[in-house]
Amino acid sequence: MKNPVRPHRQIPRLSRRLTGLFLALIVAAGGAHAACTDPAADGVNWRRCYLDGRDLKNVSLDKAMLREATFQRSDLSGARMTDADAYRAKFLSARLDRAILDGARLIEADLTRAEMIGTSLKGADLRNAKLVGAVMKEADLTGARLEGADLRNADLSGARWTDGRVCGDGSSGQCH
Repeated sequence: MKNPVRPHRQIPRLSRRLTGLFLALIVAAGGAHAACTDPAADGVNWRRCYLDGRDLKNVSLDKAMLREATFQRSDLSGARMTDADAYRAKFLSARLDRAILDGARLIEADLTRAEMIGTSLKGADLRNAKLVGAVMKEADLTGARLEGADLRNADLSGARWTDGRVCGDGSSGQCH
């Protein structure tokens, strides 16, 4: 006859299993956060990080997680952010001249007064984004989604619109 397992020996095993399950649930639910001090790199996770006033010229952040991060007054000129997820990110008064944001998810992002001269936004999702007063001269918006975007006073002179046409000089808030 086998030795019966005593109830007091089952408790430590059960405790270890529950602890492991609890830790797995925390990680799966997003309990593990990114280190906001991680260097700029493709695929970096800077979710909810404060990166205000940073010099990030010419960095590559392709496929980066930038949800709800702030880049207020940061210089991202020439940066690559292809397919980055910047949902609700804040780029107030940031410099994004000649940046490449093709396919980026910028839903509800705040780009108020951002300088985006020559920026590529091909296929970017800018639904409900705030682009009030943004300087978007010669930007490329081919195939971009702009439903609900606020373009009040945005300078679109020479920009390539979603349908491929070039906006005329003096285009402010809308392409004409």
